[in-house]
Amino acid sequence: MVSKYLMKALICIIPLVISACVSNATVEEYEQKRSNRPDQESWDITITMTNEGLIRAVVQSGYLKKFQQKSFIFLEDSVSVDFYNDSEVHTTHLKSIKAEINEKSNFMRAMHSVVVKSDSGVTLFTDTLTWNHSAQRIFTDDTVMVVTEKKDTVNGVGFESDIEMKYWKILKPSGVTDRIIDG
Repeated sequence: MVSKYLMKALICIIPLVISACVSNATVEEYEQKRSNRPDQESWDITITMTNEGLIRAVVQSGYLKKFQQKSFIFLEDSVSVDFYNDSEVHTTHLKSIKAEINEKSNFMRAMHSVVVKSDSGVTLFTDTLTWNHSAQRIFTDDTVMVVTEKKDTVNGVGFESDIEMKYWKILKPSGVTDRIIDG
């Protein structure tokens, strides 16, 4: 009699033990697969970035994927950013193929065919550019080409500027001008 009860108990317990093992493996596999998938996806998006209630930038993109745990947003399919000064007046326009936003540091990094045009007439061409939202600065360590408001072209490596591109510098400049320089 004991053996009948023991057999019945084993018949009931063994499937539970096996299913528990399968469930744990499935949960682990699911979590692993899920960690590579975004928490949110959106198409044709517009993000308004503010600082103390003032509009600092309006970001548009064809595709967005957000990873909540990593605090990262990836933008693809034509990124367009309009920047604004402390008076919420438009100052600069950026275009790139891709961008990523680190939500913890408030840095945005534009990538691939980056073009920045200031309303004052300065245009920057580079492959990557980082915007520090808090400091309102843009910078890169990559090769750059800057066309000034006077149509001079300056090439170099490395670039730093305020967001309005009024005060900019190329870290290792080179270039040619047709203008006569008094000196």
